[in-house]
Formats: sequence, C-alpha cells, structure tokens
Amino acid sequence: MDIRSIGVVGAGQMGNGIAHVMAVAGYEVKLNDIDGEALERAMTLIAKNLDRQVSREKITAEARDAALARITTTQDMAEIGPCDLVIEAATEQEAIKHKIFESLAPHLGPDTILTSNTSSISITRLASRTDRPERFLGFHFMNPVPVMSLVELIRGIATDQPTYEACLGVVEKLGKTAASAEDFPAFIVNRILVPMINEAVYTLYEGVGNVRSIDRAMKLGANHPMGPLELADFIGLDTCLAIMNVLHDGLADTKYRPCPLLTKYVEAGWLGRKTKRGFYDYRGDEPVPTR
Repeated sequence: MDIRSIGVVGAGQMGNGIAHVMAVAGYEVKLNDIDGEALERAMTLIAKNLDRQVSREKITAEARDAALARITTTQDMAEIGPCDLVIEAATEQEAIKHKIFESLAPHLGPDTILTSNTSSISITRLASRTDRPERFLGFHFMNPVPVMSLVELIRGIATDQPTYEACLGVVEKLGKTAASAEDFPAFIVNRILVPMINEAVYTLYEGVGNVRSIDRAMKLGANHPMGPLELADFIGLDTCLAIMNVLHDGLADTKYRPCPLLTKYVEAGWLGRKTKRGFYDYRGDEPVPTR
C-alpha cells in the first residue's frame, strides 16, 4: 500500500513528535486532539523543534517551512478516518484507546491501516475491537521522537504481512530503524527498561541510596546517559506505573510488582517533568531531589 497521508490522534508529547517526523519525511499529516489548546501547544513546539534542527543544520529552512505546511490540525475525528495510516498516540489507558478506535470506525477508508503507539498494551486486544484486525499494528516510537532512531513494530495475532511491510516502509522513509516485537506485555524496550526503573525506585524505597546517589551510580557505574530516576521523571511516573501494572497483570509474576513508592508519587500527582515534581523538583533553576 502506498502511504501518503497520516493521521495522528493525540497531540501530546508523543503525538506532536510523530507528526513532526512524518511531516519532515514528506507525508501529509492531520494532527487530532479533543483539546484545541493542546493542538496549539503542539504546533508551537513542533515549530520550535524544527527551528532547532535548522540551527544545527539537520534540515534546511526550506525543509522546515515545507514540513510545517504539511501539518493540519483538527478536533474532528471524521477528518482523520480517510488517511492511509492512522497512529493513535493518546494516553496509556486501554479504555481511552478503545474509545478512539470506535469513534474512528465510521469514517475509515476501506484500506486504512490502524496503529497504536502504545508502549505496553496488547495489540491483539486493541485490534480485536476494530473492523480490521489484519490491518492493525503496534507502532511504538521512542521519546523524544525526533531524536530517537528506534521504532518497535508489534504484530497482533491477526496482523497481515502487507500491513507490516507498509509500516516498515514508513519507518525506513523516516530514516529510523525498526525492531520487530511479538505481542507480549510491554514488548521489548519497556519489558527491559521499566522494571529496571521500578527496581531503582525499590532501591530508594528501601533506603539503599538516595535519589542523587542512585542516579549517579548508574550514570557513572553503568555508563547510562540518564539515571533511572531522572529517566522515570522524563518518561512520566504515571506511564511507568501503567507499564508495570500491565506487566504484573499480564505475566502474573511478582517480580513485576510496582514499587509502593512509585504508586505514592503518582497518587500525589508528582508525575515528573510534566508536573514539575517527581523524584526531582523542577520548579527552580536546577532540579532538586525530593528524597
């Protein structure tokens, strides 16, 4: 299938990054969100990130202007349906994702491919509630999308080969690299990464080290570019908790039990950078550990 137009549902951290890279690669992009202000913020951020790429000579000013011109925003789901490829990039809550695909159903073209940017939820289960499980795929970008080179492609049990190959072609056109994953909880990256973060939170919870010493130990001792608690704040503690719950529920193994301290931070609304507080407090000039 020749993919030319792409609909992105959700204009948050992931959705705006996906719209950005798709437009730079030459696709016509429709960016959707129920919140008009979220769409305005997304376009402002996309323009800012494109300007940064121009300043670093990653793209030309002409390419920046052309990319911005390829993105249109809409709050109407009906405008997303006719796109060749739809990427759902809403919050990591299964009920919300099902609702999005249900609302898209009456507007879809006969050959439209549906995908989800979910970081952990079953692709087979999401696909089963649509009219086209064979044309449904997990399309998991890494954050921040314009910078990270990997995309996980996750086949559901019904996903057909042409759908996989069409999406693989998109990844290649973006200049990114695909990793194929089977449809098991959290796939590859988060199956490995988020339990490590959860273990770092347990290390904090049990008093083995404080926030600063845990992050410093992993940056200098394991050569990680970011410490695990710093990374958790960047990802969003609510997202980390959601993924741990998916792993715990889906695999029924106690090693995936979310740390109670992670749960407490989420209950407090301390979700990391996006709320200005998490394992660090970001309200001042420099991040300050909260424990």
